[in-house]
Amino acid sequence: MKKTTLFIIALTTCVLSYSQQHVSKTPIDYVNPFIGTQRMGHTYPGATVPFGAVQLSPETDTIMMYDAQGKYNSNVYQYCAGYQYTDSTIVGFSHTHFSGTGHSDLGDLLIMPTYGTLQLNPGTSANPESGYRSTYYKTSEKAEPNYYRVSLKEKKIDVELTTTTRVGIHRYTFPKTDSAHIILDLNYGIYNYEGKNIWTYIRVVNDTLITGYRITNGWAKNRTVYFAIAFSKPFKNYGFQLPKEKYQGFWRRFDLIHHFPEASARELKAYFDFEFEDKEPLMIKVAISPVSQEGAILNMLTETPTWDFDHYKKAGQEEWNRELNKIKVETLTENDKVNFYTSLYHTFLGPTIYMDVDRKYKGLDQNIHSADTFTNYTSYSLWDTYRGLHPLFTIIQPTRVNDMILSMLAHYEQNIHGMLPVWSHYGNENWCMIGYHSVSVIADAYMKGIRGFDPVKAYWACVNTANKDEYDGIYYYKKLGFVPEDKSSNSASKTLEFAYDDWCIAQLGQAINDPEIKLNYPTFIKRSQNFENLFDPITKFIRPKNSAGQFITAFDPLNTHGQGFIEGNAWNYSLYVPHDVPQLVNLMGGEKRFEQYLDSLFTMELPDQYFENTEDVTRDGIIGNYVHGNEPSHQSAFLYHWTKAPWKSQERVRMILKKMYHTEPYGLSGNDDFGQMSAWYVFNAMGFYPVCPGSELYYFGSPSLVQAKLQLENGKTFTIKTVNQSEQNIYIQKVMLNGKELKVPYIKHSEITQGGELIFYMGKKPKK
Repeated sequence: MKKTTLFIIALTTCVLSYSQQHVSKTPIDYVNPFIGTQRMGHTYPGATVPFGAVQLSPETDTIMMYDAQGKYNSNVYQYCAGYQYTDSTIVGFSHTHFSGTGHSDLGDLLIMPTYGTLQLNPGTSANPESGYRSTYYKTSEKAEPNYYRVSLKEKKIDVELTTTTRVGIHRYTFPKTDSAHIILDLNYGIYNYEGKNIWTYIRVVNDTLITGYRITNGWAKNRTVYFAIAFSKPFKNYGFQLPKEKYQGFWRRFDLIHHFPEASARELKAYFDFEFEDKEPLMIKVAISPVSQEGAILNMLTETPTWDFDHYKKAGQEEWNRELNKIKVETLTENDKVNFYTSLYHTFLGPTIYMDVDRKYKGLDQNIHSADTFTNYTSYSLWDTYRGLHPLFTIIQPTRVNDMILSMLAHYEQNIHGMLPVWSHYGNENWCMIGYHSVSVIADAYMKGIRGFDPVKAYWACVNTANKDEYDGIYYYKKLGFVPEDKSSNSASKTLEFAYDDWCIAQLGQAINDPEIKLNYPTFIKRSQNFENLFDPITKFIRPKNSAGQFITAFDPLNTHGQGFIEGNAWNYSLYVPHDVPQLVNLMGGEKRFEQYLDSLFTMELPDQYFENTEDVTRDGIIGNYVHGNEPSHQSAFLYHWTKAPWKSQERVRMILKKMYHTEPYGLSGNDDFGQMSAWYVFNAMGFYPVCPGSELYYFGSPSLVQAKLQLENGKTFTIKTVNQSEQNIYIQKVMLNGKELKVPYIKHSEITQGGELIFYMGKKPKK
């Protein structure tokens, strides 16, 4: 062989080797869906598209019974997303999940592939061969946006999952067998209990298509999921497992469990039998609908007209890249980029789209509605997400923000109680947590220039919600100026959050050019000061009172349980006055005393005894007495801006970023709560945070990125750069906006949306 030929071969090999090592990565390459799957309030690692109605994910155990021997089963909390990273078995793959909410529902339509002797019970993790569950090869497990893969060990079946917005697509590769089964378990659910299933129904349309529905009574009291399931290959046989019923009427003349074309019961399982050659794949499409079986079929035919699994995977991942590319970042380390894009990924998991492709959905009134002019969304974890997630959306998802507000207003119109959402999902209100934080989302959007909804209509919806006497102590709040603990528990938290929401209503009213609305301003701005009514001048803490106006006597400001606060203690919650920090500083004794309070919050020790009865607060989410793992503290690090030591905010923020966010399965410090924990990271990696949504101000922390380019919907680009960025250079020396040095510790929303360049100059020592 000639030397030139050898040289060309060597050069080609070198080029190929170089190109393989330097393949240009896209944002989804940095997303790790396993982050947060080994924590309280877990996330799930399955397949979904941005804001998708289907979240197709593995379930790893059945310790999901909400009660055990008549009492709350605390182990159920570990399975609020259905998946635990350290579990060794997989029970099946279900199609609906919440992302790290700490409480749960859903887990609909569990499917499990198996073969051999037919088993319709799941078995146990200790003895998986006793049921249809299987151990799996952990090294085979892979998760990325819109794709999940695993190999089932006992079953010798390779599993792949992907989705469209309303359809889950399964691809199972079997060994050679004449006894393969697909199990459809309609009993399974997350946070299950006896009687949770109200009714289930299956209709066998033909040998490749079945339809049906499932009605459950859980966190949502009356939730119906309709489905259509199509197989890429005809099944040769099928049957059902039904409970014995006292009365069967004249249905008793049939064999209802073997090859009968329909089945209905409170508890229902089905199986479908197949034969396969070695390595023969079976594909299954599962479409869901909030409206009807017909709607599910329409969703399937529209979104998945073919059996091209790889096409749907690619299309979904391209959609993810489009969304994630709204912020293009350069980071100091690879781990920083993984944390950033995984956090951004988490923020786009919800709220979820809730309507069929023909725009129909079942409303809160259980009637069928059509979202003709907007995309209808559900799953609003508002006690969490109003703080950071929805403000993040106002920057990079303003069209979705507008649609979410229109969805909230539709909820209001359909709600017999005449209220905006508190925590709603799937055409239901579950009333979880406190406050009426829809008003924060609405006011924040309007104050930031989002105008695709009727502000007058939205304002009166906010007012009516805030004046609902029957809800959570509002009657007493209006009468006494605070919620009394002897009339409504968690009263101090409620008073603080009602006061903030009332401030939002006041700001919204002032911004709307309507004389009648402006007459309400004095009422709501006065109500926004109700936090003062619970401030104890002796202890310098917010402290609950009884209905006689007396502070409760058995008071421990460190305790998170039974002290008038929900998922927090007085030390943390006393800082929750985002709308009037100057007055809070004044009440606490001035700037120096306030600074000392903040210092103590981050440096004191909080013994385990003070949060051992609160499952939403754990040691791994705590720094000193600052509880980052739960949302009421998320603005606290920025309060140094109201002292003479704003540089301490920079110090605290960088410390939180480093300690509370990691790239391992335990990498989140607490409940992600549908993206709020992750939104905090996204904001603060860029260098600012919305301390008070409803205002257009974002206060500076300490950016950890080298650069971020925000691609705005209006076609403009906002670029954030850091100079002298390093792990040691955590302090801001100066900030330049479009070539001019900023003299204030914040940036306005309008300055971001106008496009331009923000430059942080960093250093090792604080600029005091």
